[in-house]
Amino acid sequence: MKRIKTVYGRQLITVLLLWATLGFTAEAATTVKSARIWPAPDHTRVVFDTGADVEHSIFALENPARLVIDIKNVNQNVDFSGLELGDSPIRRIRSAPRNGNDLRVVLDLKSEIKPRSFQLEPNQQYGHRLVVDLIEENRKALPQPNEPILRDNPDGRRDIIVVIDAGHGGEDPGAIGPSGTHEKDVVLRISKTLESLINSKPGYTAKLTRTGDYYIDLRSRTLLARKHNADLFVSIHADAFRTSQPSGASVFALSQRGATSETARWLARSENRSDLIGGVGGVSLGDKNDVLAGVLLDLSMTASINASVGVGDYVLRRLGGVTKLHKSGVEQAAFAVLKSPDIPSILVEAGFISNPGEERNLRSAGYQQKISRAVFDGIDSYFNHTPPPGTLLAYQKRQNNNLAGGQYQIRRGDTLSAVARKNQVSVNELMRHNGLSDDRVLVGQTIQIPAS
Repeated sequence: MKRIKTVYGRQLITVLLLWATLGFTAEAATTVKSARIWPAPDHTRVVFDTGADVEHSIFALENPARLVIDIKNVNQNVDFSGLELGDSPIRRIRSAPRNGNDLRVVLDLKSEIKPRSFQLEPNQQYGHRLVVDLIEENRKALPQPNEPILRDNPDGRRDIIVVIDAGHGGEDPGAIGPSGTHEKDVVLRISKTLESLINSKPGYTAKLTRTGDYYIDLRSRTLLARKHNADLFVSIHADAFRTSQPSGASVFALSQRGATSETARWLARSENRSDLIGGVGGVSLGDKNDVLAGVLLDLSMTASINASVGVGDYVLRRLGGVTKLHKSGVEQAAFAVLKSPDIPSILVEAGFISNPGEERNLRSAGYQQKISRAVFDGIDSYFNHTPPPGTLLAYQKRQNNNLAGGQYQIRRGDTLSAVARKNQVSVNELMRHNGLSDDRVLVGQTIQIPAS
């Protein structure tokens, strides 16, 4: 019996050695089926479609600049030479088998980049993916901190700055409708239409977080709003549900739970402490102790949420004039893009792309125009009622008040500070102009509003 086993073992070893000599190997676990390149202003994303999760490693080489991507236990079923490289930092893509069933992909580069890689789980459109980002640190995608924007406004009054965020993009299609409509495409068209409407109105400037089909991570979207010194951040999306019945537009502001978690994050991360709160000309947290910084941040968050709900209510009412509403009031949730502690931020769901009727509407240029107009009219109504200090709209409101006689009759619940804010003057100016010794006022009392 022992002799039979020994002979069998020798035969097995002989067969394995023969396979190795002739080049036979075990079949690879999965396949690289296709690849895509997504160019963005500050990085290029290279995506490999794989049949399953893969083990991989990347490393950069210099002189000349190259990035090497090693993927273990895969077959190659894609011709990289057919990829459109465009304005990317990639000069050429080469590939070859390595160590039997491994694959080595080499990106010949025009300049040095900072690489990062990760894997994505399947979504509605794609399966398993290996993503490699080539970050070009010398290309400035984010604007540098700037002065408030002026556009030949009288007396140097600044514009109100609205940053518009088209959700998703690039490798992230967002929700996909029954007929294959991608959320990322619809919301980009709505965002561009809204940008045009805002920029056509004197006293406003609009900026887009993305202008094409590429992805920006959520934190970078809010960072863009801060870099632009935004007075308002508006994120445009299209809703979806597992069934086709739900319909209607919605408006969201940040929830208190989201505000609490964001306050903790800001206080915990030292690099955030030097950031400003309060927008243009705000307050730095860098020189404050933890208790005072926490109080200031809580106050800023509360004011930001209140303003967000306020502008959201104006937008929702206008949307209700052009489409069905999913809910009658502004909803609140912990969306990451709404978490700026000092910038009022709203998220507009333009409709349910999972509903066949609303999917058809969302594809329509006419409907996109109606949604954009409703959002802008809501924003404009809010800022005409509550214009930020120093802006052209605040100047125009004061001029209109002065032309109307410059008088205000105190109503129940009024305070002198509230009247001062409403008329864009200081409490001290009101007291001096009306000969008041303190800030107490009586219901029915008429006060004079000082001229600009």
